[in-house]
Order: sequence, then structure tokens, then C-alpha cells
Amino acid sequence: MEISNLVVARFVDGRVMKGVTNDFTPNRGVFHVHPAGQETAATELKFKQLKAVFFVSSLDGDPSRQDVLGFVQGPSETQQGKKIAVRFKDGEFLCGYTLSWTPEREGFFLFPADPNANNQRVFVISAATVEVKAGPAAEVLAQKVLAARASSADAGSPRGQVTPLPGARRPSAFLPRPADQDPKDRKTGTD
Repeated sequence: MEISNLVVARFVDGRVMKGVTNDFTPNRGVFHVHPAGQETAATELKFKQLKAVFFVSSLDGDPSRQDVLGFVQGPSETQQGKKIAVRFKDGEFLCGYTLSWTPEREGFFLFPADPNANNQRVFVISAATVEVKAGPAAEVLAQKVLAARASSADAGSPRGQVTPLPGARRPSAFLPRPADQDPKDRKTGTD
């Protein structure tokens, strides 16, 4: 798979910017995005403004695609590292693999557990998370989140709706979106 510089930057305030980056470096804290479809100058983005940067195969995504939940019996380690589960402050939940997570770092790369996802890799901003678990604890967290999702569905919540944390804006990237969300926004940068 060819690694892409197509990115979907998700801000902590819920905004989204899609485009191309040519200067992203995980240890610098700032980079530039040339907005998709616009002939304007690149926009400077700072990690402290962001929740995550999704490096994607396509800026359009695939609204009809169903995300794979959890780790799907994946191995505990792959060439992309060990299992990791991330719960963001806004309620979003991601599962994948990482080579570089340590709690002290400003951010880290996560490679999605679903090899067919539009996301090639995700740079997670640590300050935007409430819980990060690696290794066997990641599997435990994934099972806990999926069980909570299943019980809320059984209790009459619409299928796939996750009860977000206080102040949350949207549910998990690896859990299906609510049916009332605009389809064109459903998969880009979060599948």
C-alpha cells in the first residue's frame, strides 16, 4: 500500500479540515495542510488545536462501508506494533496497533485494526484522549466499550449509537454512526 499525504484533521472543537500535507513531523507540533479543492495558501495547524490527524487513502471515504469493530481476533503484535485502544474526550473510540505510544509524548501513530479501512494511519493527540490502553489491556478496553454499546442497543438505543462522554460530539470511528448523520460526512477520515 502506498502511504498517502492526504489528511483529515479533526479539531478538538469538532471542525474538520481535509487536504494534503507535505511537512507533517510527529515531534514538531505544527504542520501545514493545503485544503482540498481550494487554491488558497496552506493553513498552519498546531497539535494543541487537534484531536487527531487521519492519513487516508481517499478524502471521500466510502459511506456504504461498515467499520470492523474492535480487534477482530487480531494478533497481539503485528509489524505495526502492539495493540492499542484509544478513547477520546468526545466519546470516539479507536482500536489499532502502535510502535510508539508512551504517555509522555504529545502524540503517537495508530495503525487501524481493520486493514481495509480508509485510514492508513492516525496520529492521535494525547491531550485529546481520556483513556489509552496498550497490549492486553487494549483488548480489555475494546471488549468493555463494545459490551457497553451492545447493552445500550439492547436497551432501546438506535443500533450503533454509543453513549458519549459529557460534551461529546460524535460516536466512535470504529463503531457505526447514528443513522441521522449526513452520509457524506460518515466515513471520511474516521473509517
